[in-house]
Amino acid sequence: MSILKSLNREQKEAVGLLQIGTFLEYFDLMLYVHMAVLLNELFFPKTDPHTAALLSAFAFCSTFLLRPFGAIIFGYIGDHIGRKTTVVMTTLMMSLSCIIMANLPTYAEIGISAAWIVTICRIVQGLSSMGEVIGAFVYMTEITKPPVRYPAVAFINVAGTTGALAALGIATLVTKYEFNWRIAFWIGAGIAVVGSIARTRLRETPDFIESKHRSELKKLKALEKAKNPEFTRTNILGVDGSEKKTLLAFFLIYCGRPVCFYLAYIYFNQTLMTHYGFSSADIIYNNFLLAIFDLSSCFFVSILSYRISPLKILTFKSWFFIGFGIILPFCIFNATTASHIFAIQAIIVLMPLDDCPANGMLINLIPVLKRMTEASVLYALARAIIYAVTSFGFVYLVELWGHYGIWIVVLPTTFGFLWGTKHFEKLETSYVKKDGDSFDSTKQKINIAAGM
Repeated sequence: MSILKSLNREQKEAVGLLQIGTFLEYFDLMLYVHMAVLLNELFFPKTDPHTAALLSAFAFCSTFLLRPFGAIIFGYIGDHIGRKTTVVMTTLMMSLSCIIMANLPTYAEIGISAAWIVTICRIVQGLSSMGEVIGAFVYMTEITKPPVRYPAVAFINVAGTTGALAALGIATLVTKYEFNWRIAFWIGAGIAVVGSIARTRLRETPDFIESKHRSELKKLKALEKAKNPEFTRTNILGVDGSEKKTLLAFFLIYCGRPVCFYLAYIYFNQTLMTHYGFSSADIIYNNFLLAIFDLSSCFFVSILSYRISPLKILTFKSWFFIGFGIILPFCIFNATTASHIFAIQAIIVLMPLDDCPANGMLINLIPVLKRMTEASVLYALARAIIYAVTSFGFVYLVELWGHYGIWIVVLPTTFGFLWGTKHFEKLETSYVKKDGDSFDSTKQKINIAAGM
């Protein structure tokens, strides 16, 4: 691809290995999510519709609820041992969980133990995916420079979306043609092992090596203050010294994707099955088609970020989704066919609230020796909280107010996403006015001046 021609051979190899690894990781992670309509019937007890909805929500969000712990664990490993170690470990963990699920007896065979083991495996997958996605983002951010950094990092999202699409493709074959569903998990386990081996070829990033070879973090902080007090950690994160506001902006931007994902891929499943007679196989195939739109959108904005500021792209998405979010309940109430529902889903995946393609710009704001931990924790907290709110909250909100209940989640999330984007735009403008430099080049100067 012409955009990546400016990269050297080692950088191009890293791009390929990280994309392959992320593809495999997301294939394994999303395989259960998209086959849940089938697998929940095998691993969970049959109950009334309300309880079944809660059990389904629990199975879905269990992957994300303990992600903050994974963020702390793999953030520590990434910031103290290395980025490479993190991305290799996570793919091995994903492989192990897939092997267990491929051989796990159903609820009819071993009872409630099946439900607990599946949930534990999903938790392990959630923990490993946390180190995977941020590890890949950080690694790519640290070995590239703007403007090629933006599409290079965003292509990690493209690889993850492609992995989810492949998982849906396998799930479609398994359900539509009645293949043994366990084959899909064996495939997932096998390719995760391949991904782990491939990633051993990666070299540690120069930024991490240089920072690791310096004195302990306490001495580094003291040296920063002694050499140039205005370049403290607070001012690295925010030009006006408002660190908390900047961290909140990170968090709010990361909250956008979970809402859009749940609305597009999960929210309408029960409606399609109840009112339009969709089977589990039909739901999976419907989501497979949606994933094609999702991948196209992700790829397009990744390419676009080379020419247009990633923050401008996020701002456009924000304003679009505010308008769409307001009319969304009316669109759902007036949908009379499955095609109408699909059109609504397609709009959501084409214009989602997503940190892509700005993740490379945002992650570069965090100091090197804190980068894995802080980015991972913010990302994990956003995913855990919002997935729990959407998967459980929508069950009760829709019961109380119908589809209008989604406003209570969608609109605050959208306005929060817009506020977070505007906050980073102000930081960018302030840097440019001060030095006449770009956001990231000024950040690099700050790090150099601070001895980072």
